[in-house]
Amino acid sequence: MRTAFSAAGIGYGLLAYGIWGFFPLYFRQLSHVPPMDVLSHRAVWACVFVGLLLTLRGRWANVAAILKTPRQLGMLALAALLVGSNWLVFLWAVANQQVVASSLGYFLTPLVNILLGLLVLKERLNRLEWLSVALAVIALGNEVATLGSLPWVSLFLAGTFGTYGLVRKQVPVDALSGLWLETLCMLPVCGLYALWMAQAGHLVFAVDSASTAGWLVGAGMLTALPLMAFAAATQRLDLATVGMLMYINPTMQFLTAIYLFDEPLQTTRLISFGLIWAGLLVFSWSTWRKYRATA
Repeated sequence: MRTAFSAAGIGYGLLAYGIWGFFPLYFRQLSHVPPMDVLSHRAVWACVFVGLLLTLRGRWANVAAILKTPRQLGMLALAALLVGSNWLVFLWAVANQQVVASSLGYFLTPLVNILLGLLVLKERLNRLEWLSVALAVIALGNEVATLGSLPWVSLFLAGTFGTYGLVRKQVPVDALSGLWLETLCMLPVCGLYALWMAQAGHLVFAVDSASTAGWLVGAGMLTALPLMAFAAATQRLDLATVGMLMYINPTMQFLTAIYLFDEPLQTTRLISFGLIWAGLLVFSWSTWRKYRATA
């Protein structure tokens, strides 16, 4: 059931965005590894991890059914391209002290989700939800004014992940099977990259220490868990609600960038946070009213 106030959907969304919010801390441990190398490891180990889960739960029949449906397989390949490129730019941002820019991109993503929901899925917003969107737009306008320009990192992260949410919502595939096929679609690109780098004398899958290997393997598992939760959330919630929950992730990333990574903070950015959380409060109140009315 796809509604704005599915309890299970909200739970899955909170789990996904909470884990993603901690990603800068995790991937900062791999800042010495080239971003495309990290992406390649993430794809391989996520594919292995999800494959084990499929085996344990006896879900390979679902995968076989999807492989017989070219349209669904094509949509999942597109989803893989979108989320893979999103991962790559995020990894670059973490390695290059651009976590504030990445957090701004994820602040923009809910607006992309809402726009796609309105234009493509014909979803509707009530007045309170429009007010929450307006507050978010004002907050983002303040962010742009503070930064002086909208960085490409922010635009790219918002566009790719917002579109990924739309594409993933259109594929009636369970989270495990869909994620395994997405990571599988990434492997040819990662394999070609590894071969290209090997010709230049760099071995992508040869790491310099056991600790680095552990972080890379763990990255695959940590990649799979929130994506599974996100896929489950998108199947139960409308895009507007998925978009508003997204603020959890960039808020955590922004605070990490400022207080742990010592990236610069302009005082005017505090206004943005006030507006964003006001928008979340209004949207939450609207969602609660819907829940009460339905109950």
